[in-house]
Amino acid sequence: MTISQASDITTPTLDLIKHGLNHARTVNADQEMYNQIKGAKTEKEQLKRAANEFESIFITKMLQEMDKTVDKEQDGLFGNDNKYEEAFKGIMFQQIGRDLANNPRTSFGFADQIYRQMEHLVK
Repeated sequence: MTISQASDITTPTLDLIKHGLNHARTVNADQEMYNQIKGAKTEKEQLKRAANEFESIFITKMLQEMDKTVDKEQDGLFGNDNKYEEAFKGIMFQQIGRDLANNPRTSFGFADQIYRQMEHLVK
């Protein structure tokens, strides 16, 4: 699409595209999380949810990097086919990241720091 073609798209067309995207079925966990954040009643609640999700993503990435440092045995959890083990570990690390970030006892505190620093920017 060229720049001149892009100018042919009207505002009603863009509104229709946005409406379709907002009402499409959830395609993955990231989209679902985005929908949960956008579904908050206030901007402060959206900020709190986004900060919590940021912390959970950070923890997930940290766990994945830590896993790279572990010596791997020849036969993994699911035998020689490591693609299943890697998929399982990815899901497991993501859930652990969310659980740690959303528990006040285990949170790293990033979400709270982000919220406090940005709270004055939202209504």
